[in-house]
Order: sequence, then C-alpha cells, then structure tokens
Amino acid sequence: MKTLPRALARDLFYTRTGMDEARVASLVADKLFGLEDGELYLQYTLSESFRFEDGQLKSATCHMVQGFGLRGILGETTGFAHSNEVSEAAICRAGSTVATIGAGRGARWSDAPVRTNQMVYPPGNPFEPFLFQASVSLLAEIDAFLRGKDPRVMQVAVALDGSWTVIEILRPDGYRTWDVRPLVRLGVQVVVQQGEKRETGYEGIGGRHDYSRFFLPDIWQTMALEALSRALINLQAAPVPAGEMTVVLGPGLAGMLLHEAIGHGLEGDFNRKGISAFSGRIGERVAAPGVTVVDDGSLEALRGSITIDDEGTPTERTVLIEDGILKGYMQDRMNARLMGVKATGNGRRESFAHAPMPRMTNTFMLAGDRDPADILGSVKKGIYAKTFGGGQVDITSGKFVFSCTEAYELENGRIGRPLKGATLIGHGPDVLTRVKAIGNDLVLDPGIGVCGKGGQSVPTGVGQPTLLIEGLTVGGSML
Repeated sequence: MKTLPRALARDLFYTRTGMDEARVASLVADKLFGLEDGELYLQYTLSESFRFEDGQLKSATCHMVQGFGLRGILGETTGFAHSNEVSEAAICRAGSTVATIGAGRGARWSDAPVRTNQMVYPPGNPFEPFLFQASVSLLAEIDAFLRGKDPRVMQVAVALDGSWTVIEILRPDGYRTWDVRPLVRLGVQVVVQQGEKRETGYEGIGGRHDYSRFFLPDIWQTMALEALSRALINLQAAPVPAGEMTVVLGPGLAGMLLHEAIGHGLEGDFNRKGISAFSGRIGERVAAPGVTVVDDGSLEALRGSITIDDEGTPTERTVLIEDGILKGYMQDRMNARLMGVKATGNGRRESFAHAPMPRMTNTFMLAGDRDPADILGSVKKGIYAKTFGGGQVDITSGKFVFSCTEAYELENGRIGRPLKGATLIGHGPDVLTRVKAIGNDLVLDPGIGVCGKGGQSVPTGVGQPTLLIEGLTVGGSML
C-alpha cells in the first residue's frame, strides 16, 4: 500500500510520457539552482460528473487533466510557470521562465519536509468499480423517492461527482513525495410549490472515499429527506426581524461562519503582510474563554483532508486559538520561512496551473461542556441559525455577512416558527468575544465545502458545536 502512490506516479508521469526520472530530477536541480525553495508539481486527474434533472439524465461527463507547475522562490519573490504538456522539453522551457527571478548569492536551500508515511484516505479510484448504469440508476431512484414523498415537489436535481488525482512533488535536493487523492460528492436540490409560493432545499454529502456509501439507502434517503424538509420548512417561514439580538448557531455546517469570519484571517500570508485583523496578535486574547479553534488536514477521509499539502508537507492538527488565546497561523513554506516559524501543511493549490498559498483544510471549534438543549432553553428572545448557504468576509477589517438557509425564532427557551431571509452581520475578531456558551455536540460538516481565495478553489471542511452568541446583528426585514 505504501508503495502504490509511487508506482502510480512512475507509470503516469514517466512510463506514459517517455520522461526519464533521473533527467527530470537533474533538470529541476539545474533550473532552480541558487534559489531558496521551490518544486516541480506533477498532476494527473480523472473526473466524472452526472446531472439528473426533471426525471432524466441531463449530462454525464468524464475528463482527464494532466500537467505540471514549476515554482522557484527567492525571498518574497516567486517565479512560476505551468503547462499541460508533460515533457522534459516543456519543463526546460518553464525552468527558463522561473529562472528570470534571479539567483541569490549565498542563498540557502530550505530543508525538505519530514515524511510521516501516513495516508489519510484510500488511494483507489473512487468511481472505477461502479458501472455507469449503476450511478445513473441511483440518481433516478433518489428522484423517484422524493417525488413520491410529497405532491408539492415540483423539481428534483441530483448531482454526483467524483475525481481521482495523482501527484508527485520533486524538489531540487532530490526529495520526492507522492499522493493519490479520491474525492466524491452527492447532492440533491428540491423545489416545492404551494399555491404561488416556491422554495428550495439542498443537502449534500461527500468526502475522500469511493461511491459505496452513497448507495446505502439509509444514507441517501436521509440526505434526500433533509433537503425536502428544508424546502417545506421554508414554505412556512416568516420574514426575520432585523436588529441586534442573541443568536444560537447550530452544530456542523454553521461552522462556515467560523471558516469565513476568522479562518481566512488566520492564514499566514495575510498576517505576514500585516493586513489581517489578527496580525501581530499572537499570545493575545481574541476570543471568549473556552473557545478553541483548530485546523486539521490529517483527519481520515474528510473532504478537507490531505495526506500532504501541495508543497509536500504532511498535514497536521494546528491549534489556532486555545481557550480564547491566539496561538498561531496556518502556514505554507514561504510564509513560514519569512516569519521564522514552521510550515503547518497548509500550502494548497487548485491545480498544477496555480502556485500554492496558505489555505484551510478542516477548520473547526472544539466542543464545550454545555448541553445544547440547555443553551436553547436559556434564550428569552433571539434566533436559532441552523444552517448557512454562504457568505463573505473582508480580511483587512474582519467584517462578514452570512446568509442562513434554515433559521427559527427563539422565544422563552423554545424553538418557534421558521424564519426566512436571515443574514448575520458582524466583525470576525469581535464575534468570538461574544460567545457565551459552547455546546458539547461538535459536528463536522457532511463533506460538501469549497473555499475560494485568490481565484483558486479547494475542497475544505468546517465544523463546530452549538454556540450562543450575544449581540450579533441580524439583517432581515424591519418591523
């Protein structure tokens, strides 16, 4: 098992292309000579996608993508070139481009990452064992199941996606490392109608494994019913009042607020440049007591997990905030070197055509000691924000805006009528200081997250326990 990624890489990048391993290694060493860091990143990806809508298969696609990216670093300057032509000639041309950043006199080449020889997901192709017709039949079964559950169901859209990526990272000092990355996701969207009113519900699941669990009726039926329930609840939802109020965040996917509101602000590049609201605050209290936030890419088979990052550094559990105190940032190699700290395995890139940067993997808040029912029961008046649809944050100011896809009125400790149109507005560093209760029910998201930064998208995970936050601004309708 441990030799499988290397064997796959050798076949895909050398046997198939006619390149010679020794010549490529010599070429990389020559082109990056005199620099401080860098690597050749080779990638081969197979992917497939199914879309089932309106009772029929709308599309089924399969793609193969391959290429390389060559990067050299000197100080704060990066030279980067890429190509989908995997050949020694193309690497040589890319090296000539990268070398234009110059060579440093007496520059010391950065030490290679330390290997762990641990894999956090199976290396097999996640969709290879599953026949085309079996996948289509699953989507048709989900569609029929939902249409038979409620006459108000007007539309059903089911999507199944899978990818299988093999990478090799080669450094000028001869260090090589490999990874084989499966990634799958199943999602369903339901549109319901009652009278003239239409509402939508969505639910998805995924991770770094194969399709097999998607075929389990208990799994896909639970997911489909959750999407339908969300749509039907929104049919009855009332406009949310606007103003400052107590908000209880549900466990799991509500961690999206944590991801955006403070996660990006704890990435190394923003802090090295001094543009994050958390810059220069290591050792300071930035959150209420009891708040501990970690980023962990080493959790088995989760969507945001990676055995190694895209620079070859093994991922790890990085404590960002501990009991309210800021402990550190997420680091790639370049920013870690410039800040005088160690890389944390957070150097990520969308593909071979992109240079890596500090990115989150699975970012979540640890559980507290409060019973979630007690937390909800303590609120005299507020809202319960169960799930989120998305949001955005300004890194420099820390201000964020998030939309809730499922929210409820809270009054005298009871969950009341559903609310529609709720948005949460606040300031990342400030909102953490307003946490008054932390539940004992940490939940990680179901495996559907995608994070954007600098024009690049990567799969990520989020999570949190039930949280009570006082004085959070809720946008909605003015009463």
